[in-house]
Amino acid sequence: MSDQKKEIFDGVAQRLKIEGFNVVNRDETRPWGGFFVIDEDQAQQFANVYFDGLNVDELKISGKLSPKILIVAPNTRLSWQYHHRRAEIWRVVNGTVGVSTSDTDDQGEVQQLAPAQTIKLKQGERHRLIGLDDWGIVSEIWQHTDPANPSDESDIVRVQDDFGR
Repeated sequence: MSDQKKEIFDGVAQRLKIEGFNVVNRDETRPWGGFFVIDEDQAQQFANVYFDGLNVDELKISGKLSPKILIVAPNTRLSWQYHHRRAEIWRVVNGTVGVSTSDTDDQGEVQQLAPAQTIKLKQGERHRLIGLDDWGIVSEIWQHTDPANPSDESDIVRVQDDFGR
C-alpha cells in the first residue's frame, strides 16, 4: 500500500474516532481505495455529522440503514454496478469525485460532485463512483429495501469492472 493511501486511511480513522464512531469494518484492500463501515446503531449520529442532520427515519425503506465512508483513489473507478436490495445516498466529504448513473446498462454522463454535494441512488439504478485528480472521501448510507434479507457486499451486480471482478 502506498504511503499516501495509508495516510488517507489513518486520517479518516482518526477523524471517525474523534467523532465517536464505532468502526465495525475497515477495508483498504480494494483496487480503487476502500471503505469504513460504521455501527448501524449510530446511523442518526452519522447523518447528523455527515448529512447535515438528515432525519434517518425519513431514509428508512425497510427499517435498516448502514453508514459507510468510501475512499476512492485518484484516477480510479469502482465498477459500473447496481443492487437488488438497497438504495443509497452519498455525500462528498473531501475532494471532488465523478459519479455516473443510468437506469440502463449504458453508462451515463459523468457529473462532478464537490464537498457537501449529495446524490441519491435508487434500488436498481446503475451507478459508478470515480476518483478524479485527488483522493475522494464520500459518506454513504445504505437504505436496505428487503427487511428479511438485508443488503451486503455480495449484493453487487457488476455490469462493467476495470479490475475484472
